[in-house]
Amino acid sequence: MVVNNNQDNINNSYHRRSQMEDEFMLFVFPTMEEGREKKPMHTSSLTGAAYVQEILNGHESLCRRHFRMEAYIFHALVEKLRENEILEDSTIVSLEEKVAIFLYAVAKNASNETLQDRFQHSGQTISRHFGDVLEAITKLASIYIRPPSLRPHPVLRRSHFHPYFNDCIGAIDGTHIPMTISPHEQEPYRNRKQTITQNVMVACDFDLRFVHVHPGWEGSASDARVLQDALNHGFQVPHGKYYLVDAGYANTPQFLAPYRGTRYHLQEQAQVRQRPRNRRELFNLRHAQLRNHIGRIIGIVKKRFPVLKVATHYSLGKQVDISMACCVLHNFIRLHDGDVSWLNNDTPNIDPHLIVDVPTGDENYTSDVGAFNNTREAGNHLRDYIADKLWEDYIARRA
Repeated sequence: MVVNNNQDNINNSYHRRSQMEDEFMLFVFPTMEEGREKKPMHTSSLTGAAYVQEILNGHESLCRRHFRMEAYIFHALVEKLRENEILEDSTIVSLEEKVAIFLYAVAKNASNETLQDRFQHSGQTISRHFGDVLEAITKLASIYIRPPSLRPHPVLRRSHFHPYFNDCIGAIDGTHIPMTISPHEQEPYRNRKQTITQNVMVACDFDLRFVHVHPGWEGSASDARVLQDALNHGFQVPHGKYYLVDAGYANTPQFLAPYRGTRYHLQEQAQVRQRPRNRRELFNLRHAQLRNHIGRIIGIVKKRFPVLKVATHYSLGKQVDISMACCVLHNFIRLHDGDVSWLNNDTPNIDPHLIVDVPTGDENYTSDVGAFNNTREAGNHLRDYIADKLWEDYIARRA
């Protein structure tokens, strides 16, 4: 009964506010036609507050479908925002509804008009709450996107990888996110597939969590240049540790790349069913098996938040912040043991025709970052040392 009474109070308050807004609009913009009756636009009996409660209290798949997470994680997110006093309930709109507006938007790339109809608020109210929640979630980045542990991860203790990769702390890649930019600003953001994107550098650990995100670079920028900029702005690699990278990066002691011109893609290895024939092939195979984590985490976050696959209608700054917010939310969901298996069978929430074709990682490093060039020889020595040990033990086990 308490819940029902609260819901009635919310609905009554909403209708009173709606009537006040309508009266204000009639006062400011009087009709030129006498006798013409003005009708309020947002009159649905299913208010935004009622809709949110219906989803949260309904079948478990509803919250995943509309808010991209389980209901208990939704509530945990709301409480975290409330706990840190980043956001709070307003007189009319609860914090739960504000968060729902944001999640619904990134789940479906919903326009302001669609959100008005769904949550029964004015366009200004929708825009304000979306922006507030976006800002609040990006503020959580310092809490939920943290450097990786320096202890060897359990994955690295498996015989294929131990002790050869004990100093590896994760993997790095660049991923392209579609953008909407005015025509006279587009050219730097045009990637090699001729679509307009931002190039976002992401680093992850072996628990499929982001440990660093560096968004906002133009789509024409190389992955190596974006990585260098991240290093100039706070990204650090502890001494003696390294991340795995692909061939689009220089091979250095901090960023270990595969051998060029040597088969290493997992799909290629599976297709030919051929064992590694030399140390380079074996190193590249193990490298690809470990680095597969970065591909998985990028795939998961783009499936969970389809807004990352389309060019949105938001301002440039908000588009950059959305990519960061989605990574924060991914880590929050991982921390609370959110399920990912349902994403494989999830029905897309956006029009497939709107999905933008974007490039994958750079195919080769082009020597465009001088700081990396100076350490490539040391990186080659480290890679050769690991490859030699791998091959030596591999041959001994087969003997």
